[in-house]
Amino acid sequence: MNHPELQAKTFLLLLVLVTVAFAYILMPYFGAIFWGAVLAILFTPFHRTISRKMGTHRPVLAALTTLAICLVVVIFPMILIAISLAQEGTAVYQKVASREIDVSVVLQNVFNALPSWAHNIMARFGMDNIATLQSRLSDAAMQGSKFVATNVLAIGMNAFDFVVSSFVMLYLLFFLLKDGAPLAARIQRAIPLSNENKQLLFDKFTTVIKATVKGNFLVAGAQGALGGLAFWVLGVQGALLWAVVMAFFSLLPAVGAAIVWAPVAVYFLITGAVWKGVALIAFGVIVIGLVDNILRPILVGKDIKMPDYLVLISTIGGMAIFGLNGFVIGPVVAALFIAMWDIFSAHKNNLAHA
Repeated sequence: MNHPELQAKTFLLLLVLVTVAFAYILMPYFGAIFWGAVLAILFTPFHRTISRKMGTHRPVLAALTTLAICLVVVIFPMILIAISLAQEGTAVYQKVASREIDVSVVLQNVFNALPSWAHNIMARFGMDNIATLQSRLSDAAMQGSKFVATNVLAIGMNAFDFVVSSFVMLYLLFFLLKDGAPLAARIQRAIPLSNENKQLLFDKFTTVIKATVKGNFLVAGAQGALGGLAFWVLGVQGALLWAVVMAFFSLLPAVGAAIVWAPVAVYFLITGAVWKGVALIAFGVIVIGLVDNILRPILVGKDIKMPDYLVLISTIGGMAIFGLNGFVIGPVVAALFIAMWDIFSAHKNNLAHA
């Protein structure tokens, strides 16, 4: 091995080690760094408009203005929703614990309203023991509401980490808005690929993030808000809590908010509240369902260019590994996976025809 080759391999080894060490150092605040980068990508077009109006000689003021707008439009509302959700979860937990919300009564009403053939089916599967089902559902309801009450808002439990993570996210967001373009160009130059392939990967990365966050989050928020409003009008306990649950399921393709409102509508029907059940079904199908069909193509369009089953699998897998961050990371990794294999296939075909 000659001396220049040894130096090159040693440098590459050191480069990998330093990169891994740097990533390890940043891991405690991975979520803050990730969402700082995501918000920077989303607000960069808006920041460019502000920069043009203020003039290129005032980059700090333009970045601060964009940051302030991001706080008002995105971050503050999310904090308020989290606080309200924690309060709602606590209230539901207290009502279940004090038997003000009695799951056993609800279950008994449903069981009594079922036809005889349904009772026979339940008996075959050993589900006709109402006392056991009542106990299990009551425990599950208490545990679920307790989890929301104690874990949805981490500020009270670990305020220091929350403050530090928020500071890291906002600090990074400011500098990415201010110096994002030169930094992106520098990263592109460092990647050992052709300019065409680098541009393709960067475009795919930013496009999927924008489509996933902008489109899916807005659609999920709209469906959750409409579902929560319907529950509130119909007198369902914990309307805000269920709104957030519906918004969460709306993030998943092929699942949707119907997994929450449909059982409630069925409960209304079999317990005699027919008009509530019919109204909820009509509202769910016509209003909540059409939100996905109308808003998603407008906000997302065909930008992701992935089949629904791949989006679903990558989203669920990403959330299983990275939590809420995986909702964005999963589809991004899947899109980059497809793009990389497309580049490889094209390169292989070019070599075959050369």
